[in-house]
Amino acid sequence: MNPRTSPPSRRTAPLTALVTVAAVSALGMAATLVAVPWFVLHATGSGTWTGLVAAAETAGLLCSAVLAGPVADRLPARAVSAGADLLTASALALIPLLHSLDVLALPVLAVLAFAVGAARGPAETARQLLLPDALERASVTVEAGTGAIEAARRTGLMAGAPLAGLLISAVGPVRTLCTDVGAALLCCALVMAVVPSRPRQAGRTAPGGAAASYLADLRAGWAYLGGDRPVRAVAAVLLVTNALDGALNGVLYPAYGSRVLHSSALFGAMVTAIGAGALLGASLYGRIGRRLPRRSLFVGAFLLVGAVRCVTLAVGPPPWALLSLLALTGLGSGVLGPLMMSVAYERVPEQVRGRVFGMLTACALAATPLGMLGAGPVLDAWGVTAALVATGVVYLGVTVTPLLFPVWRELDMVSSPDTPSDDRNARNREVCRPSL
Repeated sequence: MNPRTSPPSRRTAPLTALVTVAAVSALGMAATLVAVPWFVLHATGSGTWTGLVAAAETAGLLCSAVLAGPVADRLPARAVSAGADLLTASALALIPLLHSLDVLALPVLAVLAFAVGAARGPAETARQLLLPDALERASVTVEAGTGAIEAARRTGLMAGAPLAGLLISAVGPVRTLCTDVGAALLCCALVMAVVPSRPRQAGRTAPGGAAASYLADLRAGWAYLGGDRPVRAVAAVLLVTNALDGALNGVLYPAYGSRVLHSSALFGAMVTAIGAGALLGASLYGRIGRRLPRRSLFVGAFLLVGAVRCVTLAVGPPPWALLSLLALTGLGSGVLGPLMMSVAYERVPEQVRGRVFGMLTACALAATPLGMLGAGPVLDAWGVTAALVATGVVYLGVTVTPLLFPVWRELDMVSSPDTPSDDRNARNREVCRPSL
């Protein structure tokens, strides 16, 4: 049956399923992000081991983001998504099982955390590859679709952390991981039952019909990322801003809650206010993002997330004003994710999306711990307020780059990556050809 002539419920079902999966996956992940460090810290009292286990999952996600791209491009995206979710659930389920047998050594936990991260990467990339077809079936714009996905993800993250706190107090941190096991299995079931399979486009075979090698596929992804100037500019901004976000989220925000607010409750309210603003921002982008100039929106969102937020914290207004202003800056956080994904869907050809999306994720992941490492010495040497001001100044410098360099004007030039309308698309097709 033609998806455009099928009943409305059938046309929108795949998109609804992917939005639901985004929320469920984020909820489970948030529960794990709270439960695992809690377990390690209370079992060992060691901040070092807590950091190592957390870093292991990030390392697994980073490795899979880079290396699994060719696999996501070669195999049906639905199968990759479901298989990765099953691997995630299996690795997570081993933790309470081994703990019940009293054989859960910390090195084993670190290995399992690495496996969980390595499985999450392909699952997320595959669902990104499934989204364009779901949008087409539902006759929904890419801005509305990416905004809905981001809003669902934010909702899951906001619900997952407090849910984990309640479950930890009721059943303990290890059993709380069953929440993420159930979430991964539910995501697998939804994708397999509701999201239709779509054959991948041809274009990864060498002359004579031989399949292109894995390394050739990987090189093609890197070549595209290095050749498309706007996407390369977005990747560069991701590197810098995620380092700054790592500094803020991992070091400066907790220090602000402890040294300035002197209240864990206010610190929690601060994080909640930012999250609520981000949820609203993602929803607004889905509704009106298509009517706004992307470059201006990009600058405005980063201005709120970076300079305005840092100045707000440095000034230290009364709690009611602080929470209100942080919710306002959260609007920028909710806009940026779907905005950058809209640009990526528009510019990146389908043949290399798995690789390019994975590499963009890797850019974000690789920079985050660098920011955390750099923020500690700055905090110790300058104090919280000066460190926030310095971070805001660097953020402001990054924010104004789209106004200074002509390449960013291309964000407002709407085009299809698969339509041969200009030199960029001709180069894209050349890049997508496998190397001999």
